[in-house]
Amino acid sequence: MTGSTEVTESSKTRGQQRVSPLPPVGRLFSAKEAAALWRVSESFLAKARMRGDGPPYTKVGRSVRYSEADLLSWMKTRKRHSTSEE
Repeated sequence: MTGSTEVTESSKTRGQQRVSPLPPVGRLFSAKEAAALWRVSESFLAKARMRGDGPPYTKVGRSVRYSEADLLSWMKTRKRHSTSEE
């Protein structure tokens, strides 16, 4: 024993752990689900990820996931009032 009494978040030993609640994540959408939701192709989302102008995403292993909050936020930034707006 090294004398260390540190209790980590992941240890579960006889009530020593204080569990902090995780922030709410909301629903995570796959690229296929996000594309269907917006009625765009998966290719559109893939190209937007490559260009860096698409919605924020998370990689889970090799899978791409979009959070519901990020999708809604990004969609609001795309709103336009005139065709002359960029």
